[in-house]
Amino acid sequence: MMAVSELEGAAIKYASEAIRLDNQGSKGMAITYYQKAIDVLLKIVNLYPNYELNKIYVTRAMAYQERIKVLQVGHSAESDEDGGSCFEVKPINKGVPPSKGVDAPSVQSAQQKKAAYEDLLVVDKPNVRWEDVAGLEPTKKALKESIVYPSMRADLFPLGWPRGILLFGPPGCGKTLTAAAVATEINASFYSVDAASIMSKWLGEAEKNVAKLFRSARERVMNGEAAIVFIDEIDSLLGIHSNEVGGEIRVRNQFLKEMDGISDKGKNSLLYVIGATNKPWALDWGFIRRFQKRIYVPVPDFEARLQMYEIYSKNLNVEGVDPREIATLTEGYSSSDIRDIVQAVQLKVVSELFEAGLALDKKAKPRPITIRDFKEVLEKRKPSVTKDMIKAYEMWEENFRAV
Repeated sequence: MMAVSELEGAAIKYASEAIRLDNQGSKGMAITYYQKAIDVLLKIVNLYPNYELNKIYVTRAMAYQERIKVLQVGHSAESDEDGGSCFEVKPINKGVPPSKGVDAPSVQSAQQKKAAYEDLLVVDKPNVRWEDVAGLEPTKKALKESIVYPSMRADLFPLGWPRGILLFGPPGCGKTLTAAAVATEINASFYSVDAASIMSKWLGEAEKNVAKLFRSARERVMNGEAAIVFIDEIDSLLGIHSNEVGGEIRVRNQFLKEMDGISDKGKNSLLYVIGATNKPWALDWGFIRRFQKRIYVPVPDFEARLQMYEIYSKNLNVEGVDPREIATLTEGYSSSDIRDIVQAVQLKVVSELFEAGLALDKKAKPRPITIRDFKEVLEKRKPSVTKDMIKAYEMWEENFRAV
């Protein structure tokens, strides 16, 4: 049980730090540490399902989640009668049996259960257009053929069309943005879910919540809308696992059942599942076939990098910088890397204004950005994607691509 002791120690440390920051009014950092405490507590529950303190840990995790919600919406919790701190949670006490000192999950209110589900689910109508996604023309084309065209003329597809689509590639290259853009294109409800959260935070309610997720999406479709269920980090859900507990297996089976139902029911249904992963090789081979389209989202090419630079720099004061030179210098960088580089350059010239003591003068403006600024930033920032990583993605694409 040494591993349990270490995890409990980490949970105590994170929770104590979260409460300290909370009482100081540092909301952002407090949320970060509450979430770390939640992750560790639920890891204990998942790894050791028969551990005697699990009920306490589940309840404590829910209490921290409720506090996160309060901090996120900008309200403060009610103080106690003595006007004490805004939030107080008793430290984890390994000597307290599960039935004492806390409410067991069986007495959770319906409102708490609903909140736990909604915390992991974002339903939105995105406002991302194709033109907002620089480059990725092959990816866009494949998504148009699979989703956009069938939504416009279903009668032209007598054999149906793909409902499961996998986007794979390096992190920060536009998988989520592209999925949001196709949702905008067909005016679909966009259900954005993190697969790692499904596996780690939904616990015993996971199967029901997966079913609830797809039921909600199907209801939208029955009402004449299109719906896209976007699962980020899909490898966490459908990957190869060596130490699965029963709950994880049931969640995966429920998800696969829902995916099979989408493929089998009704040729004209506009309900899609888009999975995104940075680790396609971690997917269980038996599940890959559920994704009829498997689309590689690579690092941006020259033209895409050129577009990105122009998008990110359009509101900046740039002088004498050739966009094509920037596109050349950023070869091998991901989309998010390029955005961060442009941001770093802007921070550089703004920092100079502060260091010169001129920032308090509202009329003072940063000097123009030059090519030298970009080169200095690039000397300190390497690509987040290595050549070996790109080779691994290309090899997987060669074996499993389906566009």
